[in-house]
Amino acid sequence: MPSAMATIATPSASAASTNASNYMPHITKSMPYPKSDVRINLRDHSSSKIYTSSSPVAGDVTITTKRDVRFDSIQIVLIGNTKASFDGMSFPQEVTHTFLKMVMPISESVYPIPRVLETGHTYTIPFNFVIPNQLTINACNHDRLSDQLQDHHVLLPPSLGGFQKDDMAPRMTKIEYVIKARVLSEPVLGGKKTRIVEATQQIQVLPASSEEPPLNVTEKDKLYNMSKTKAIRKTFLGTKVGRLTATALQPSAAVVSADGTCLKARPTARISLTYDPESPTMPPPQITTISGKITAHTYYSSGTISSFPNLGVWNQPYILDRRGHFFTSVPLPPIGAPEKQPSWKHRFTSTTRRDSGYGSESSDSSGPTDKAKSRSGSKNTKSPVYLTSTLDIPFDLPTDKKTFVPTFHSCIASRVYTLSLSIGVAAKGASSTVSLTMPLQVAIDGPSNGDTDPTQGLPTFEEAAADEHLRPRVLHVPDEIPAGRASWGPHIGSPFAPAYTEHSGEVAVGGDDELPGYGETGHHRRRD
Repeated sequence: MPSAMATIATPSASAASTNASNYMPHITKSMPYPKSDVRINLRDHSSSKIYTSSSPVAGDVTITTKRDVRFDSIQIVLIGNTKASFDGMSFPQEVTHTFLKMVMPISESVYPIPRVLETGHTYTIPFNFVIPNQLTINACNHDRLSDQLQDHHVLLPPSLGGFQKDDMAPRMTKIEYVIKARVLSEPVLGGKKTRIVEATQQIQVLPASSEEPPLNVTEKDKLYNMSKTKAIRKTFLGTKVGRLTATALQPSAAVVSADGTCLKARPTARISLTYDPESPTMPPPQITTISGKITAHTYYSSGTISSFPNLGVWNQPYILDRRGHFFTSVPLPPIGAPEKQPSWKHRFTSTTRRDSGYGSESSDSSGPTDKAKSRSGSKNTKSPVYLTSTLDIPFDLPTDKKTFVPTFHSCIASRVYTLSLSIGVAAKGASSTVSLTMPLQVAIDGPSNGDTDPTQGLPTFEEAAADEHLRPRVLHVPDEIPAGRASWGPHIGSPFAPAYTEHSGEVAVGGDDELPGYGETGHHRRRD
């Protein structure tokens, strides 16, 4: 019995094309809903504008829909984020820390009734933010080694990675300030709100900062080299004519304008020089050349940073967090030789005088000629005098080429600067170069009176306490001054007693009290 076989007729190419055109099913492409137009319009804004502390960020949000859209609320927020990313063969990692979230309150009268965005209608919602002077205490609530570090972590960090001029930041680290306008819909049964439409606008922020005290640099801080001693020789293995020790002091802060375009305060590096000549008749050395560079160091971590990354050792073994350190240098404008050579003072050598530098190079050791003299038992010809001097080196920052963000330390990112100076000296036909690396703080000048509206900013805890402390009081002139021990100090109920104010059942002295700190009532610092 023959088996049943299915026969499939294969038409010719011409027939196939004809049938395809006749029997092709009609496919209707589902068109998406027309998009709504949401725009953030900033007042007096440009792509190059830089905001600073207490700067108003004002404007409005316009919403135009091409279909009726039912919604529940509209949200306008100013968000500050720090992002750190790490590349790896196994898995890449990106960490985001939100340190700032300011929500613009929207009045109920702004919303339409019912809450439906009608087709073709344009809705305008104004907003007004003020860049804060610092963050809330809750912005930094992780383990830390010192209260000083938390004080840095609650300061507003600058934008990083979005300026028109290079801010010397790596692509692995970004700090962004973004205004977001959202139209939200809330499920009937509750739950997470759904974003129907959203618009974003990024702004650049350089917060004002003040000069910090100088760092206490020790031998463990490998990033810096504050002192160095070099032997001055005519040739590499020739006779030593003297020994020069250079010790640097941390220069004053380089204060940049609020828009980052110019230098408001020119810093000066002070170098202490000590010269030990081989003979008391030798002339002091001459400063021949001075050159320098500024290096921007950016530290970032996948976890919270609990110590200053520029002090000590940053990449320590046996840590779980992934860490990165990126640095790039920019040469200083030409400094050249000083117009006037430093004046040297002759001092007599004492048996108790020590080397002024904690780090010395191997070039300080005696050369072959000196060793030969020692072996031959020749008389010690070391000079009984030494010379001291001070060299002041003013320098500028190349703000026309780079954007210098302020020195800052945040929870997962930090930026510090180092100043490297190379000083060339010459003495009696011999020459040498001494190189030093010292910390340099970059600060941002406060805004001028015309840049901000003094009524916009909110007072800090300290300002509010100072206002309460300096509130005028009415004192009555006493009829007579009490005699004896009663005149030593005021007493409650006497006309000399300071004013007292009751707050929640507590009695606060308004006279000689200090301003309340974080450890006092109403100002609790969070400790882990």
